[in-house]
Formats: sequence, C-alpha cells, structure tokens
Amino acid sequence: MFEIGIMTGILAILIIVTILIFNKLVKYRNLMWEAWSGIDVFLKKRHDLVPNIVEVVKSYALHEKNTFEAITRYRSDAMQANNTENQVVSENRLAKELGNLWVVVENYPELKANAHFLQLQQQLADIEHDLEASRRYYNGTVRIHNIYVEKFPSNMMAWLFRFKKGIFFAAAAGEKEAPELS
Repeated sequence: MFEIGIMTGILAILIIVTILIFNKLVKYRNLMWEAWSGIDVFLKKRHDLVPNIVEVVKSYALHEKNTFEAITRYRSDAMQANNTENQVVSENRLAKELGNLWVVVENYPELKANAHFLQLQQQLADIEHDLEASRRYYNGTVRIHNIYVEKFPSNMMAWLFRFKKGIFFAAAAGEKEAPELS
C-alpha cells in the first residue's frame, strides 16, 4: 500500500513537471513568434518605403541602374520569403544594397538637399532604428527559447513535442562593415 502511494506521488510529480516544462516551451515559442511578427511589421514598412526612395534617387542618378535593379530584386525576394531563414537572408541582402544606395546618394549633393528625399530618408532611418530594436528583442526571445530547448530536462520534452530551435536574425557579413564613400 505504501509503495502504491510512493509510485502515485512520483507519477504525479512527473506529470506536473512535464506540464510545467511543456507550458514554458509553449510560452517561449510564442514570445519568439510574437517578436518575429514585430519585425515583420517594420520589414513591411521598409518594403513599402523602398520603391519611393529608389524613384527619387533614380531621377538624379540614372546611370546607377545595377543598384536599383538589385534593390528591387532583393525587396521582392524578401517579400516572398516563405520561412524565417529565407527572410533573414533576403533582408540582409536588401540592407546591404540599401547601404550601396546611400553611397550613390553621397555623389549627388542636390539630391541630399531635396526635401522629399530627406523626408523619405528620415522615415527609413526611423524604420531601421525600430527594426534594430525589434531584432534585438527577437534575438533575445530566440536565445531564451533555444536555451530551454537545449537544456536538460526540458530538451527531452522539446524533442518529444517537436519544439525546434529558433533562428537568430543576425547581421550579414557585409552589413558589419560601413560602406566606403568616394
């Protein structure tokens, strides 16, 4: 009789621990998804603003066709990305080309004085700032989620319930270097 009580107590503890671990895994996964949706909002704003900036710069710098085509292509790729990993790669490419666009802008003083361009540039700067903050928050939630997916004993529950590690939104290699202005 005493042994049945002990076995029941151990089973109850195991069930409670399983429920607590599962609920934490769900919580961290949902925080990660929520953080990604915040990034997604700023990426959409960026995608909507980029064509306006390109058109204004195009009117001044007609011979910079390759840069404009690359921005258009990478923006399209980013908007059509079907998972987080593809989205991160596409967004990093787009950010690198936007950096190249600013190099082009430096060669046109009259463009830098254009009020419409300055307004668009400020909007993009604001979006990039918000995006940076969202990326930091998202990466923090990914870190917490991944730790919980990997550490014992929650890793067993993560494996059992098929919880996957999140993907960090890291800067691309080219993004870590400032573009050269000439």
